[in-house]
Amino acid sequence: MNQTNKVFYTLVAIFLSCSIEMAGQVQKVISGTVTELFGKTAEPLVGVNVNLVNNQNRSLGGGITNLNGQYNVKVPDGEKDLTIVYSYIGMKTKRIKYTGQTLLNVTLESESMAVDEVVVSARRLNRNDLGISDKEMVSATQKVDMEKLIAAAPVVSIEEALQGQLGGVDIVLGGDPGSRSAIRIRGTSTLNASSDPLIVIDGVPYPTDISDDFNFSTATEEDLGALLNISPNDIASVEVLKDASATAIYGSKGANGVVLITTKRGKAGKINIDAKVETSYNTRTITPEFVDGLSYASLMNEALVTRNLGMAYQPEELELFRTQMDPDFYPNVDWMDLILKNGAWSYRANLNMNGGGNTARYFVSASYTEDQGMYNTDQTLRDDYDTNANYKKWNYRMNVDIDITKSTLLKLGIAGSLAKRNSPGLADNEMLWGMLFGYNPIATPVYYSNGYAPISHRDNVNKLNPWVASTQTGYNEDWQNNVQTNVTLEQNFDFITKGLKFVGRFGYDTDNSNWINRHRQPDLYKANGRRQETGEIIYEKMFSAYDMTQSSGSSGKRREFLDLLLSWERAFGNHHGGVTFRYTQDSEKRTVDIGTDIKNGVSKRNQGLAGRFTYNWNYRYFVDFNFGYTGSENFAPGNQFGFFPAFSLAWNVAEESFVKNNLKWMNMFKIRYSHGKVGNDNIGDNNRFPYLYTIATTGYNSEGKPNYVYNWGFGDYGKSFIGTHYTQMASNGITWEVATKDDLGIDLSLFNDKFTATVDYFHEKRTGIFLTREFLPDITGLESKPKANVGEVKSQGFDGNFALKQKLGEVDMTIRGNITYSKNEVLEKDEENQVYSYLYQKGYRVDQVKGLIAEGLFADYDDIRTSPKQEFGTVQPGDIKYKDVNGDGVVNDNDKVAIGATTTPNLVYGIGASFAWKGIDVNVHFQGAGKSTFPIYGKCVYAFSESDWGNIFKDMISDRWVDSETAAKLGLHANENPNATYPRLTYGENKNNQQTSTYWMRDGRYIRLKNLDIGYTLPKSIVNKLHFNNIRIYIAGSNLITWSKFKTWDPETGNPRGEAYPLTKSVTMGLSVNL
Repeated sequence: MNQTNKVFYTLVAIFLSCSIEMAGQVQKVISGTVTELFGKTAEPLVGVNVNLVNNQNRSLGGGITNLNGQYNVKVPDGEKDLTIVYSYIGMKTKRIKYTGQTLLNVTLESESMAVDEVVVSARRLNRNDLGISDKEMVSATQKVDMEKLIAAAPVVSIEEALQGQLGGVDIVLGGDPGSRSAIRIRGTSTLNASSDPLIVIDGVPYPTDISDDFNFSTATEEDLGALLNISPNDIASVEVLKDASATAIYGSKGANGVVLITTKRGKAGKINIDAKVETSYNTRTITPEFVDGLSYASLMNEALVTRNLGMAYQPEELELFRTQMDPDFYPNVDWMDLILKNGAWSYRANLNMNGGGNTARYFVSASYTEDQGMYNTDQTLRDDYDTNANYKKWNYRMNVDIDITKSTLLKLGIAGSLAKRNSPGLADNEMLWGMLFGYNPIATPVYYSNGYAPISHRDNVNKLNPWVASTQTGYNEDWQNNVQTNVTLEQNFDFITKGLKFVGRFGYDTDNSNWINRHRQPDLYKANGRRQETGEIIYEKMFSAYDMTQSSGSSGKRREFLDLLLSWERAFGNHHGGVTFRYTQDSEKRTVDIGTDIKNGVSKRNQGLAGRFTYNWNYRYFVDFNFGYTGSENFAPGNQFGFFPAFSLAWNVAEESFVKNNLKWMNMFKIRYSHGKVGNDNIGDNNRFPYLYTIATTGYNSEGKPNYVYNWGFGDYGKSFIGTHYTQMASNGITWEVATKDDLGIDLSLFNDKFTATVDYFHEKRTGIFLTREFLPDITGLESKPKANVGEVKSQGFDGNFALKQKLGEVDMTIRGNITYSKNEVLEKDEENQVYSYLYQKGYRVDQVKGLIAEGLFADYDDIRTSPKQEFGTVQPGDIKYKDVNGDGVVNDNDKVAIGATTTPNLVYGIGASFAWKGIDVNVHFQGAGKSTFPIYGKCVYAFSESDWGNIFKDMISDRWVDSETAAKLGLHANENPNATYPRLTYGENKNNQQTSTYWMRDGRYIRLKNLDIGYTLPKSIVNKLHFNNIRIYIAGSNLITWSKFKTWDPETGNPRGEAYPLTKSVTMGLSVNL
């Protein structure tokens, strides 16, 4: 019995001990309520994400609040150093350290729609793709929160959203639907190679180099630019890397700066759905205006008479232009008004959802964009086909994150876009826009009175008038399809040594495009006077109609990218260090339409090894060393690889004890300096393998005689030979274009980050710029021109940005701004020998125009006789008078000097403000450019320079020079002012007046109201009853007002002819909801 009792008591003891141990292991739970203050009333927030994250910011579980704002979150066993994160759209994210709390009530604050600058907070530890936090950053960078940005200003593209928002970044938008924008970081610092920055999307780089002869019919989606492939709604943040220290790890492709784009990813918790729809009405910022038919004919008479020629139209004929009694022979057509709509609609819709659990999270997005073109169409053909310049685009994206283990994360991404662009058949958008500038109002009627389509005397391309060309010649379709896939594996090796991490990334993309042209043409007639007997018009058929024909073509390519990154980051007390090594290789191959050139079938390959070593003591003193060792196919063996080092130093003065103790309002005052070299191997697609030569044997002409290929003669003394010869000389000595960059910057954050600012001075010298040797003597006998690294450019300037966040009563206010000033100088260039030093481009700026200095107009013949002789043809009073710069008594090309600033703005800036009050938010942003001039020329600037091909700008000839004799003969007001703004008219070419000179230089400065947005977020009490989390309605305007001295066309385009498709001015209504 005693033995039995012992056994019994033993079992009871074991049971009790197990029960106590199990009771001690009951999982802990945090619960509470999340509210938002409306005035003094706390309203529960529904759908708030509550997540537990570890010290590596990885979610370990969580939940969402219910209809009463309540939540329950389980705390995982065995985890330490946890943080509870409360996040909700439109609210400031709150992070609370977990110290064993079981009840935690939280109030979230509303977040204003503002740009978030990167180097501001000494407390945040958000890290970029390379594991560098804001606090550790010692390079020139800037980051924006894309979600907040597009909420404040509805946009079609990322470039549109970023324009005027980033210091050091200049973005020039295209006006044509679906067109590409130009992006420059810190100006232009090269002569020949591309100045486009590297675009990196979720760690995968994408090239954006596009040649000037961009054509939709032959372009791929890649040619449209990587940015155009992404819906702005899919972007979480955009970060710009500017100096050598920041870009070194991206190798040669980062020579012009790097734009890091991070797309949205899923968050653990209940499914979160966002939907947005927008409708915009688009007009044009500035539409060029031309004179009407009567004015055109009168000005033609003046241009003839003032040069002692006969009139083209008698007074009674001018009256017919005015009354339109005989429109067949005396038409007066406003082609701009006929072809262009006052405005057009565009539509955008986006739906995305994210969610998941502790193991897997997802983000899925789909969007649709439709831009209707600005062209009128023939309504009778509407059911058959559309000739308008419409643009449609579909985007999709899916990102999935899978925690294979607690230390292994797998990221999968697939994204793509499908774009369709329509255009008129025989008058594609650029051609049609050129026709509108060329086809004058009295050339032909729209149709003859009997319905016949007229033909002009112009060449085969422009024989049709703009209406017939744009509506009666069929239509074109261009399709671009892009698919991007990437797989990323992140492995944390803390179990080996703390802070060790591996990231492997593989990307595979395909780009395909195809075009289909369906063309037709009606019968074309010419009116040859009237029959004397009946007065009937005599028509002559010049071209017969042909039915719809069809042609098509396609192109395609694929890209493969591999990125392996191993990093180690560790802190030992106040000592923080890190090491990163990165290996990359990429390959691009054309798969469709490779042509006959064997090089087109060879993949473009690059590979590189890069590294970064970082150290800081207590986040006070920083030292970084970076390097890139990159290989390129563009250079001969021995020159293929380049080593490009960089280093940076920083001192955060705000971490010093004398600042902490006395200036508690100073959160950050960081002084940093970086120096480094970056290589650039971009020499253009037409220069692949320049170190190879090509050889050909003597060919034969059509008469069967051999072609003489060697010419070792000179000028008129030719000496030709037959034989094998080089058709392309090898340039086997070319190597890397090297940019040596220096940057000195200050990052400032005050008053708990209420005021933040960054200012940088930068200096860059590019050597070994790749140029063609244009000026070798003919006696060398070369058919081709070899290439060499013979250019040098220096650029310098400053950029900066600031943000002020302040709460004024119940109003949240943010004021922000940025500015960039850059100036370059050509130090060396392959140029022809000149007598005068000012004729060289050396010593002057890239994109600076060379021309004559105008001294007004010749007042009379005495002025002409006493002035230096101008060797550009016979001049008369009222023609442009030029300065004899070299004093040799003759004005010719030797008197052309650098005039004006540069055509690319040296100064760009943006300033804006945001306000939020009780659900109402207002955002305003101004963007502008300065320090820029550009020449104007072309058939519409030089009136009648191409005879009757070319309209005349209405605002340009009002103050023209008119001699008294011509004025009396034609009944005009004489204007013999030598300071008149337009010279004496000429019918036909006038070489003297058409010289590039200060007379035709225009001020490119402008400032515009870029965005104005007013939104209202419905109160939670209403939204919750509708079972939504958030509902916002808004109205926004873009490019609403432009202030500029130059008003003939939009100065932002910088187009010297004004023939570029104008930029869009739009008003948008939108609705966004969150479920």
